[in-house]
Amino acid sequence: MDGAGSFGAGRTGSAFDLIAFIKQPQTVLRVLAWIFSMVVFASIINEGYVNMGSERLHCVFNKNADACNYGITIGIMAFLASIFFLALDIYFPQISSVKDRKRAVLLEMVFSGFWTFLWFVGFCFLASQWSHTSPQELPLEQASDAARAAIAFSFFSILTWAGLTVCAVQRFLLGTDLTLFTTEHMGEQPPKQPYPSNDVIGQTTIPVNAYQSPPLIETVETRPPGYKIAPAF
Repeated sequence: MDGAGSFGAGRTGSAFDLIAFIKQPQTVLRVLAWIFSMVVFASIINEGYVNMGSERLHCVFNKNADACNYGITIGIMAFLASIFFLALDIYFPQISSVKDRKRAVLLEMVFSGFWTFLWFVGFCFLASQWSHTSPQELPLEQASDAARAAIAFSFFSILTWAGLTVCAVQRFLLGTDLTLFTTEHMGEQPPKQPYPSNDVIGQTTIPVNAYQSPPLIETVETRPPGYKIAPAF
């Protein structure tokens, strides 16, 4: 199939098309996941801790340090993972081995699905802790804005990483259809013709009538001049 490669990639060694790459849904979701994760961990790091009459800083989510640590950890790791997989998407068409492409797609599919689950847990965790936070524990309004931003973009991250999981599954299913890239990796050679069948002796079978001479039919044209047919008694 022309123009189609294994696991949704173009032909190996083809020129990189930046415009087509940017327009891909997978690239758009990757960039959104990168932005959303940055908003989550940056909001918590910058304004997610408040000083409540002492030198010690407390997490804005019900003074639960685990909530802030969880949001920061998954946010930073999702931020780095988005950059890694974005670079992998750029390099992916240059991978000639079908096995390596399959491993890359499986890695993306497993990681995206797992991080969708982690974002769901993070959203529920942050929202639960925020609901138990009393207004008296928030002397600064900006801390409230940071907490709400972290919760909102955690929810958006669930959607983006779920979309990336769907894209990875589609690429995997596309790659398992061997008819899409068998001729490409075989050099597009025409199928070989089967050898003729042999008989028991090991020689090629020949039709019986192949070497039989045609029946001799005497006609007027084939008789030599002066030829006479002897009378029959």
